[in-house]
Amino acid sequence: INAEYMGPFQRPAMSRNYSKTSKTPRRPYEKERIDAELRLVGEYGLKNKREVWRVQVVLGKIRSAARELLILDEKDPKRIVEGSAIVRRLTRLGLLDETRQTLDHVLALKPSDFLERRLQTLVAKQILAKSVHHARVLIRQGHIRVGKQIVTIPSYMVRLDRQIEISNKSPLGDGRPGRVARKKAAAAASAGGKGKAEAVDVEEEDE
Repeated sequence: INAEYMGPFQRPAMSRNYSKTSKTPRRPYEKERIDAELRLVGEYGLKNKREVWRVQVVLGKIRSAARELLILDEKDPKRIVEGSAIVRRLTRLGLLDETRQTLDHVLALKPSDFLERRLQTLVAKQILAKSVHHARVLIRQGHIRVGKQIVTIPSYMVRLDRQIEISNKSPLGDGRPGRVARKKAAAAASAGGKGKAEAVDVEEEDE
């Protein structure tokens, strides 16, 4: 039997997620939009404009869901259950506070509100890094821990109940020194050993 061909009993192909995480703007050369995006990229230390577009796609999906619920009656069970779930999730992420707990406040959210809750931004604000760009480097190199887990994704959305700290395994924390520091320490130790050996040789010659 040919193992490569199994007729109608072939294994199904692996399912893939083809949904887009970002969407390019309709007018690529609009000056006001370009200036606003560059301002966000510089302020929050983003890698490129695609990260701004990703946030806009997420925000657009949340807004469309809130708009569909606002069309329904206030006593509609679907609006009550799904609306409270959306508000509760955004509150857990720190995008809404206790004074803003309605779907109208969900529609008022801006991309900057999401960028404020990124791990990269919070690391820079908690003075764990010298700048937002330094914060991105620390996260990518595995120095930052969220709760008990090391996170290496700068765009990670941090919940309000999670604490950001320097990892215990990091050289910046209680971990062993880094590769360069170990190399310098070994070189200093070898240089010190050679110096002691030479001093002993000189003493023996004097005797």
